[in-house]
Amino acid sequence: MTAHTDWLRRLLVRDLTSVGTELELFPDDALVWTAPPGVTNSAGTLTLHLCGNLQYFVGTVLGGTNYVRQRQLEFSLRDIPREALITEIATTIQVVDATLGGRDDAGLLEPYPDVLGGLRLPAGLFLHHLSVHLAFHLGQMGYVRRFLTGRSTSSGAIDMHRLNDIA
Repeated sequence: MTAHTDWLRRLLVRDLTSVGTELELFPDDALVWTAPPGVTNSAGTLTLHLCGNLQYFVGTVLGGTNYVRQRQLEFSLRDIPREALITEIATTIQVVDATLGGRDDAGLLEPYPDVLGGLRLPAGLFLHHLSVHLAFHLGQMGYVRRFLTGRSTSSGAIDMHRLNDIA
C-alpha cells in the first residue's frame, strides 16, 4: 500500500466512524430523524446518503461490488433505528477498506470510470471530492445535533491524531 491512497482511505474511515459517533451523541432515535426548521436533512438522512454515496462510488464503481444505489430512498426512508444506521456505517467502512486497501498510488492518476457532472476526473481527485463531501455532511450533522439537543459537546470528528489509530 502506498502513502496517498492509504491516507485517503484513512480519512474516509475516520470520518465515517465520526458519523457513528455523532449518531451516538443524540439522546434518542427520534431526534436522529428530526430536522430543525430551515434544514432539509436529518442526521439519519445524511447517514443513509453518505453510506449510499460511498458504497456506490467507491464500492461499486471502483471495487466492483454488487451494491445498487437507491438514492431516492436515502432521502425518503425514516425512523430506521440508530443501531441499523451504525451497522450500515460499519458496512461502508468495510467497503472502503476492501476497495482502497492495498491499492497503489498510480491508480489515483487514472480516470475515474464514471463521467460526473460532464467531467472525467482522475480517480484520486474524485476520491478527494468524496472525502470533502463526507466531511461537509459530517459537519452538518454536528450542527443539527447541537441545535436539537442544546448541547455543544464535540464529537472530536476530525481529530488528526485519530488517523494514526486506523490500521
